[in-house]
Amino acid sequence: MPQEPGARHDKEAGTYAKGDLRRAHIVSTALHLFADAGYERTSMVQAAAAAGISRAGLLHHFPTKDDLLAAVLEERDRLDDARHFDHLDPADPLGWLANLIRLTEFNATQPRLVRLFAVLSAESSSPDHPAHEYFARRYAATRSEYARVIAELVRQDLLAPGVEAEGLEVELIAFTDGVQVQWLLDPSIDMARLLRRRLQQLVTAPLPDPTPETTLRS
Repeated sequence: MPQEPGARHDKEAGTYAKGDLRRAHIVSTALHLFADAGYERTSMVQAAAAAGISRAGLLHHFPTKDDLLAAVLEERDRLDDARHFDHLDPADPLGWLANLIRLTEFNATQPRLVRLFAVLSAESSSPDHPAHEYFARRYAATRSEYARVIAELVRQDLLAPGVEAEGLEVELIAFTDGVQVQWLLDPSIDMARLLRRRLQQLVTAPLPDPTPETTLRS
């Protein structure tokens, strides 16, 4: 007997939902695998085994290792944004800066992931690196977001006297990335404290406590 159209639609929707869940599981597993073993030292066979699927099943969702890496990097960004920034008021630049400090505190609990990003961001400066396009796009988006926050500080007359807004977003990203690399080499460095001190030097009002982060499963 032919299936009713509604039943067929429900079955297809269930199949897609199951596929999305499996894809998310693969990405989550690969994220931790890349962080632990390193991207270069992790094979697609190992990624499939860690996710509990066959290599063919992995290739169905991610035809190449580069595709899997791109999904892993984008998922890490999505989790960070959802946990620390998506719930913020765009007109509250001081709150945004406070949550940037909160993100730095969180990163201090994730040394393997921080190391993965630090290594890949440096290696991806080569145009033929599989993550080159991703990091170029990510840094452009990050500069744009920092510039938006700085412009809001200027609009609200919160930028400290003598601080130049032009190019400040590049300087702050260089500061956070540089401190992060030094912290990887010497974990006694307090990244969050240094960042708070630097950010407080830029504004005329005390930085607030960060808003409660959204609890997410990574």
